[in-house]
Amino acid sequence: MRELVRTAPAALPAMLRGPLALTGALATAVVVALGILHFHDAGLTGIDAALLPSIDGVRPPWRYVALVFDFGGEPVGSMILIGLMAVACFLVRRVRAAVLTVVGVAATVAVTTVGKPIVGRTIHGEFLSYPSGHTALATALALVIAFVLTDRLGLGRSVAVVLVLGLAVVAGAAMGWAEVALGAHYPTDALGGFCVALAVVPGMALLVDRVADRL
Repeated sequence: MRELVRTAPAALPAMLRGPLALTGALATAVVVALGILHFHDAGLTGIDAALLPSIDGVRPPWRYVALVFDFGGEPVGSMILIGLMAVACFLVRRVRAAVLTVVGVAATVAVTTVGKPIVGRTIHGEFLSYPSGHTALATALALVIAFVLTDRLGLGRSVAVVLVLGLAVVAGAAMGWAEVALGAHYPTDALGGFCVALAVVPGMALLVDRVADRL
């Protein structure tokens, strides 16, 4: 098993390290800035006030779609998704990616969990909301998928960056929309969760690679 991990393809393709380091730094800045802006905030301000009335309270059949996305971020749904992805990565001999699926998502969700009481932003008067853990989880899973596709398809650097960021945006936007539509988060909560994943997952991928290389 040790040899399998050591010789497996990198969790983070080398060509993506530079671009994602820059993206991660920018994402971290956004997370901190939004956290400061909405520190102990409990109401609609700025872009949230402009967007939320037109998104919150979505009706069927779109509400059912939102509930399906939301289930993917709940404990049972997320465990199913993470388990399926980890097994799929293992089956295609991306062992490091399988490890990243677990530790990368766990670290991402942990950051959002710790961040909520620190920022102290609430929605509906009592529920901590910033940053969105559901959105962070969906974005983290999309990043891992994009890393694997980049390697398997042998993509060039520019195309790989577009693929990685494109899948992250699609997954983050879908889950973010669902959370806002269900009234669980403000739009900037979703943006914060998206940026947490961009900041954490590449760093965890590098950590996985460094540990694996030393086995």
